Amino acid sequence: MAAPSSSTRGVMERSIRERAPPLLTDLYQFTMAYAYWRAGRHQEPAVFELFFRDNPFGGGFSLFAGLHDCLLFLRSFRFTDEDVEFLRSVLPPATDPAFFQFLRGLDCSGVTLRSVPEGTVVFARVPLMEVAGPLAVVQLLETSLLCLVNYASLVCSNAARFRLAAGPRRKLLEMGLRRAQGPDGGLTASRYTHIGGFDLTSNVQAGFLFGIPVAGTMAHSYVTSFTSLEEVWPQTLVAVSGDPDPVDIISLTKGWLSRVCELLGAEPGKIREGELAAFLSYAISYPQNFLPVIDSYSVGCSGLLNFCAVALALCELGYRPVGVRLDSGDLCRQSVDVRRVFRLCSEHFSISAFDSLIIVGTNNISEQSMAELNKKENQIDVVGVGTHLVTCTKQPSLGCVYKLVEVRGRPRMKISEDPQKSTVPGRKSVYRLLDADGHPFLDLACLAVESPPEAGVSLRCFPLGCDDSPVSVTPAQATCLRQDVFTKGQVTHPLCSAAETRAKVQSSLQTLHPRHKRLQEPDPYIVALSEKLHNLVTEIRKGSSNNSNFLLAN
Repeated sequence: MAAPSSSTRGVMERSIRERAPPLLTDLYQFTMAYAYWRAGRHQEPAVFELFFRDNPFGGGFSLFAGLHDCLLFLRSFRFTDEDVEFLRSVLPPATDPAFFQFLRGLDCSGVTLRSVPEGTVVFARVPLMEVAGPLAVVQLLETSLLCLVNYASLVCSNAARFRLAAGPRRKLLEMGLRRAQGPDGGLTASRYTHIGGFDLTSNVQAGFLFGIPVAGTMAHSYVTSFTSLEEVWPQTLVAVSGDPDPVDIISLTKGWLSRVCELLGAEPGKIREGELAAFLSYAISYPQNFLPVIDSYSVGCSGLLNFCAVALALCELGYRPVGVRLDSGDLCRQSVDVRRVFRLCSEHFSISAFDSLIIVGTNNISEQSMAELNKKENQIDVVGVGTHLVTCTKQPSLGCVYKLVEVRGRPRMKISEDPQKSTVPGRKSVYRLLDADGHPFLDLACLAVESPPEAGVSLRCFPLGCDDSPVSVTPAQATCLRQDVFTKGQVTHPLCSAAETRAKVQSSLQTLHPRHKRLQEPDPYIVALSEKLHNLVTEIRKGSSNNSNFLLAN
């Protein structure tokens, strides 16, 4: 499917303004911004970092997603008169009226964003985004940026895990819109599960906005709405050959049904006439896209027989049926039985089209059941996943945070009794170190003023969570992980389509060593601080401890 057109891209940007306006944030962002403004500190240069503390789903990695939406959000960030009047009504009455004039003129022209490229494999504690600019503005951006990154990265990572569990052969269909957390959750899920590795979506709006291939045929309700062949209309179909005389497809299908029952030794008395009527009606409407769900009643006694009869009739008229969908029971066993029947029909009736029929499985698929498909004999070509994919049932949130690391050029650090909640101070550069095989093995955070690591040169660093024990490593290659993407109100890096970001995901995952990609009990990936950055953390901790009673002592 083609990339979104310029008009579609405009719709996407309007969609971001509507879904993520400046008021989509927490009230305390405005109360803090006012306090900064009241104290005359609102223009002080400040730097925040966005990161997450633990890899999701008990895995060894995550995928960074949501940057595209963040850039559109920053580019359109400004308050309307209506926004300001609402804020005037909810902030305390003592708020200085001049503050609202300040908000009315606010934008992101002074903001700079450095970020890991969207679609990159990332790890816990690595700063994904650095947001720099006037203190009041970058404070106001916190909640919105977190909202745009947290779920996008989580569901993209979930999709990648499903793709790893499914293997490269099977196609994956995202069909979670009806189970998603609201319309925006459903649309976000469709976009970012496609980026994470899914091939198709059932979400038509996602196809329109993002260029994702859409797929879908019929539900059980369509099948059960029919009771007899008398409800089929029209009852004829013109052959592909162009013969102007329409064929009575009901009579043709009945003849094929008798031959199929004879071939398989089936009992005609158990076949549901209403199901056959539904299949015929749909096949007449879409003779080149015939893929019905065949388990509304019984796959073996009715659904498969009815499908074969209608599909054989279509083949006789020159059409190519697509396949079937299984939605209940033991999908593996049923798919094997269905494929056996397809092969029998192909050989017995000399219909080669039956060799290429596909089997779609959709039955509350989870990551675990996806992995089990590869352990059992099955003939499933396409797997449809809904609830467990879009709701991320194994873990509901990625837990990204947005923390202050510098004000007025001076490092800032949150020192917590919980070491996991402490932050790493200072403006940084982040590098990914690769081994001789091209696999990343360590992400290194350095002070921004430090020289970058060099290939073939040993360096000393301090892995996070290892009790301040240093290690020496020698990278075969070192790459800078972040790049400038937004400067002075302008997007400075090309906005990628969903297809381009999807390709980035697969490329990034391929570089990752299999031991880090394991879905169960992966080897932990090392994230480390440079020696200078580690020393800064140590100094600030000591200074905080020494000055803890400063007010009481003076």
